[in-house]
Amino acid sequence: MNHSYANQSAQEVNIVTEDTRRSANYKPNIWKYDFLQSLDSKYDEEEFVMQLNKRVTEVKGLFVQEASVLQKLELADWIQKLGLANYFQKDINEFLESILVYVKNSNINPSIEHSLQVSALCFRLLRQHGYPVLPDTLSNFLDEKGKVIRKSSYVCYGKDVVELLEASHLSLEGEKILDEAKNCAINSLKFGFSPSSININRPSNLVVEKMVHALELPSHWRVQWFEVKWHVEQYKQEKNVDPILLELTKLNFNMIQAKLQIEVKDLSRWWENLGIKKELSFARNRLVESFMCAAGVASEPKYKAVRKWLTKVIIFVLIIDDVYDIHASFEELKPFTLAFERWDDKELEELPQYMKICVHALKDVTNEIAYEIGGENNFHSVLPYLKKAWIDFCKALYVEAKWYNKGYIPSLEEYLSNAWISSSGPVILLLSYFATMNQAMDIDDFLHTYEDLVYNVSLIIRLCNDLGTTAAEREKGDVASSILCYMNQKDVSEEKARKHIQDMIHKAWKKINGHYCSNRVASVEPFLTQAINAARVAHTLYQNGDGFGIQDRDIKKHILSLVVEPLR
Repeated sequence: MNHSYANQSAQEVNIVTEDTRRSANYKPNIWKYDFLQSLDSKYDEEEFVMQLNKRVTEVKGLFVQEASVLQKLELADWIQKLGLANYFQKDINEFLESILVYVKNSNINPSIEHSLQVSALCFRLLRQHGYPVLPDTLSNFLDEKGKVIRKSSYVCYGKDVVELLEASHLSLEGEKILDEAKNCAINSLKFGFSPSSININRPSNLVVEKMVHALELPSHWRVQWFEVKWHVEQYKQEKNVDPILLELTKLNFNMIQAKLQIEVKDLSRWWENLGIKKELSFARNRLVESFMCAAGVASEPKYKAVRKWLTKVIIFVLIIDDVYDIHASFEELKPFTLAFERWDDKELEELPQYMKICVHALKDVTNEIAYEIGGENNFHSVLPYLKKAWIDFCKALYVEAKWYNKGYIPSLEEYLSNAWISSSGPVILLLSYFATMNQAMDIDDFLHTYEDLVYNVSLIIRLCNDLGTTAAEREKGDVASSILCYMNQKDVSEEKARKHIQDMIHKAWKKINGHYCSNRVASVEPFLTQAINAARVAHTLYQNGDGFGIQDRDIKKHILSLVVEPLR
C-alpha cells in the first residue's frame, strides 16, 4: 500500500511551537535514493546457479574423504563460517551424530593427538546444533581450581585457547566448568602466555587476529552473515586452503548480495512513495540500516518477505521512539498513546499533524503485513496480536516519558520491567514467529512457551543499546538508562555499572542457549535462529556506539559489505 500522507488537509492543533521542541541533531541519511537504485550485480544471472550447484556437489565429496577428526571438524566449522551451512546441513548433521558417539565413548581427551582444539571445537559444533553434550571434556585442560590450563606433554597454541573461549560462550546456566574456561581463556589471551600459566608457542599474525576478534566479541554473539568476508580472509591464510570451497563462498555471497540489492531497491521505492520523510524529518531516516538489521535476523534467501516486513517495522520503531524521546511534548504523548491503544481514527482529531501521519502510516503498514502473513483467511487472527505488540511498545515508551518528565530515576529492576518491552524485541520476535511458523500458527504457544526467550533476547537488545548509547543520550538529556539506574541505586561508578550490565548480558545468553538446546525441533528452528540473530544484531549495532544515530562508522562498513561491495 503506497499511500502518501504528506498532503493531508486536516487542521493541526499545535500544542507546542516547533522552536521549543527538543532535537537529537541526527545527521541526514547518507544512503540516497538514486545511489540505491543504481545498485547492480551480474550475479543474478541463471548461469551462476549452475556454477554454484556444481561447486556444492564437489564440496559434498569432501565429507566422504578419509580425514582426521580435526580435519572434518574444521571443514564443518569453515562451511558454517563461510555462510554455506544451508547446502550441507544433512552432511554436517550426519558427521556430528557420528562425533557424538565418539564423545560419549570418552575418546576425546588430552591423551590423544588433538587435545584442546579438538575438544573445544567438537563441543562448540555439537552444542551449536543442539546436540546433548556436556562440557566435561574441557575440564581436563583446567586445574582443580579452574584457574589455569593444565600443563601436559602437548603444546597449547594460541588458536586452541581461542577455541576454548569461543566454546565457553555456548554455556548453559549452572555450567561452572565453562565459566572457569572462559575466565581462563580471557586471562591467557589478554595478559600473555607466561610459562607459569600456560605453555604456548608464539602466535602467528593470523592467530593474533583471531585472538583480538574473539576478545572483542565472541563468534556466538556475532551475526554470521556479516562475518563471511572476514572469515574468507582468515581462510585464505590457512595451510590447507580448498580453492573450490573459496569459489563456492564467492558465488554464494555474491548471488545473495544480488538478491539483497533488488530487495533494498524495492524498499527504497516504497519508502520514497510513502511520502512521510519530510513531515517526520525530526526522526532518524534509516531505511538501509533497518534493512541491514532485517538481513541480520533473517539472511537466508528464502526469507525475502521476512526482511521486507522487519525493515518496515524497524523503520517505525525508530520513528515512534524519536517521537516519544525527542520531538513530542509530554502533553502530546498521552493522546498519541491512546490513539494507538484504541486503534481508531476518531482519536486522531486533536493530534498534531506529524502524529496523525505517524499513526496512519503505521496502521497501514501493520494491516498490510497482517494480510501478507495471514491472507484473507487468517488476516483477522494475525492483526490483533501485531496491534497489541505495537500498543505495548508505545505504552512502555510513555512510561519512560513520564519518568523523564518527573525527573524520576527508577531502580534497575523497575527500569528493566518496562525497558525489555520498549526495546522493540517483542514486536520483532512476534513478527518473526508469525513469518516462520505460518503453517502451524499457534500464537498461544508462542506467548507461553517462548515468553522467557523473548524476554532475554529483548533484554540483550536493551542492554546493548544502553551500553552503546549512554554517553550520547546523557548529552541530549534522554531518559535514564540501565547504567544510570544501577549507578543511582547502588551508588557505584559507571565502570562498575557497566560491568554489572555486561554480566547480565552473559546470563541472558546462557538462558537463550538453554532455550535453543531444549526446544530444538525442526519446525521451530527457523524462529529460534532468528530470535538469536536479533540478539546478535544488537551486539553489532551497539558494539562501538550508536549504530542508528551515527551512520558513517562501523555500520556503514557492514552495509557496504552486505549490499554494495561484492566478494572478490
